[in-house]
Amino acid sequence: QVQLVESGGGLVQSGGSLRLSCAASGRTFSSSAMGWFRQAPGKEREFVATISGKGGTTLYADSVKGRFTISRDNAKNTVYLQMNTLRPDDTAVYYCAATNGYFGTTMRNAYNYWGQGTMVTVSS
Repeated sequence: QVQLVESGGGLVQSGGSLRLSCAASGRTFSSSAMGWFRQAPGKEREFVATISGKGGTTLYADSVKGRFTISRDNAKNTVYLQMNTLRPDDTAVYYCAATNGYFGTTMRNAYNYWGQGTMVTVSS
């Protein structure tokens, strides 16, 4: 089993920045790709970013490319999402997820473990 705990969400003005963290336990962290997804009110959960087991490969949704950066510290069993130039349409609950594979994917169903989510609200 893998436990994932997100933190770092909050209220920020448009154009501001936040850094989300996701602490993982229960599995060899460096063998698992990690991902971030988000779900806005009334919408489907959507892919944001993913990073491979040792961090060498990343992939982003077009909507966040150039503004968000995913990274990981395997010594701390933690994955991060640095979010810059935030916009009101970034408002959502952000979820951390882990796969059983080394490389990540944009597909929600490929992720086996999920955190409880952290709310990000961007005001205009």
